[in-house]
Amino acid sequence: MRIAEIDGKRLYYTFIAGANKIIENQVKLNKINVFPVRDGDTGTNMVSTIRAVIESTKPDKSYKITADRIAESTLLNARGNSGIIFAQFLYGVSNETDNLSKVSIDHFIESVKNSVRYVYEAVAEPVEGTMLTIIKTWAEFMDSNRSKFSDFNQLFVNSMEILEKALKETKSKLDVLAKANVVDAGANAFVYFIEGIIEFIRSKNIRKLIQARAKTEIFPEIEEHIPEEVGLRYCTEAMIKDVQIGQKSLSGLLQKHGDSVVVAGAEKTRRIHVHTDHPAKLFDELQEYGTITFQKADDMLRQSEAVYSRKWNIALVTDSACDLPQDLIDKYQIHMLPLNIFFGDNHYLDKTTIQPEQFYKRLKSEKVFPKTAQINEVSFKNLYSHLASYYDAIIAVHLTGKFSGTFFNSQKAGEKISKEFKKPIAVIDSKNLSGALGLTILRIAREIEKGESFENIVHKADKWVKDSRIYVSVKTLKYMVRGGRVSPWKGLIAKILNVNPIVSMDKDGKSLVFGKTYSQKSNMEKVMNHIQEITSEKKVWNYIVLHANNEGAAEWYAKEMKQITEKEPVSIVNISPVIGANAGIGAASVAFMYE
Repeated sequence: MRIAEIDGKRLYYTFIAGANKIIENQVKLNKINVFPVRDGDTGTNMVSTIRAVIESTKPDKSYKITADRIAESTLLNARGNSGIIFAQFLYGVSNETDNLSKVSIDHFIESVKNSVRYVYEAVAEPVEGTMLTIIKTWAEFMDSNRSKFSDFNQLFVNSMEILEKALKETKSKLDVLAKANVVDAGANAFVYFIEGIIEFIRSKNIRKLIQARAKTEIFPEIEEHIPEEVGLRYCTEAMIKDVQIGQKSLSGLLQKHGDSVVVAGAEKTRRIHVHTDHPAKLFDELQEYGTITFQKADDMLRQSEAVYSRKWNIALVTDSACDLPQDLIDKYQIHMLPLNIFFGDNHYLDKTTIQPEQFYKRLKSEKVFPKTAQINEVSFKNLYSHLASYYDAIIAVHLTGKFSGTFFNSQKAGEKISKEFKKPIAVIDSKNLSGALGLTILRIAREIEKGESFENIVHKADKWVKDSRIYVSVKTLKYMVRGGRVSPWKGLIAKILNVNPIVSMDKDGKSLVFGKTYSQKSNMEKVMNHIQEITSEKKVWNYIVLHANNEGAAEWYAKEMKQITEKEPVSIVNISPVIGANAGIGAASVAFMYE
């Protein structure tokens, strides 16, 4: 059937056809991913970019409205270098389309040709032999042959030959591709996209496309590929609104912090991508130039270790409420997902794009009190599907389920991925937080290191959860009042009476006030007297000292604990921002676990 014009619904199903082909080849795209970083996630990132269109975007009869919806959805959900370039291409097509309910072949070709400028401008250092080259080649073929075609079907089918040729040539354009003997993964994803559209043209099977939504939930196993060391550690992305800096200046700012820079989107709303070792420093500077409404920072080092250099066959997962020093997190290859922090409309990732020192500085100066939010189920599904591809089992331990839905989201994701991959995933509620959660993770990590079985570790973990304690000496109730955990009236009375509470956790994972004194020094002494009493007949396995910008109090705790335990602390740690937001600046605590 000859198609001379495309409306919104035809555009939507055409997109779904191409997207479905990318989903079907997700594993292959991951396997051949060697540029710009060999982290094996191009397929996963492309699927994440297009998934929202399949699951939640609805077509309109109008071509322009549908094109705008697809562009907006992919831009908001884009992941990875290739995902953002693909989203920027779609944004260019949308932006270069007039407000029409149907478009002709000539109008479509013109919008594709003009979109090439968008993708090249988005990349700070454009590299030929990538998706950029494929898009440009496709656009040039259609532009130079537009007089030959009066049928969209014929146009797409005839473009496939030139795309396949350009894809093969990517090997000769990039040495890293030639060395690995693969084509570029991003370029291949675009070719799959067009190939899927052609298959739809030939089959005319819309029912199959409607069923594509279910396929986006499949997380197939990812095959291993050639190893390569990771340079810059974090694949960092963000959505910035009300941007007060030009594209070139923004790109230059990002280049100061790393490489693989892509800046996509419109003048006032930008989607950025950069590889950096210091995402917190980057976002501390970025927040001056707009509102950061979304952030992502994938740890490529940890991803790479899972593929090439995992030390053990059991993966260990936690969240950022777990307070352990970075050297232990790295030593035991612990996968830590950050909880979300919001200062007004600005979004941050706990201990990743905002560090404790930065957080406490802002907590002191900001008029708006920060809000925290749980880690969603999708984030856990993405992580578990990646880990299940390489590990024999996964153990995850999270902050108390009484404080956050993080544990429950992890549990739901674990159940789904465990069934999908037929591998055991245990998700444990620590019924605690901060250093106490950290000690549970450390105990499990050392059992994994010793070669203990998955089943035995999970069995023992129940006892370790019960044997963990934390006591927090709060310096002021001001922050609990601001956060809504203590009423302003009680806060005022406490301030008048100079009352300083000691906060702990009960056996069910709920917070409780352990005691009250009239100074922080007094309640710290009370904590130590209590610990000395309860550890007189039970030996302490290990302990961690924590503080919220109060090193003096932490050092005192460490000295006192050493006298009781005859051990140095595992570490002295600045408390995670998501915990410190309520404990408040100046808080200090001790967490320990019995033998």
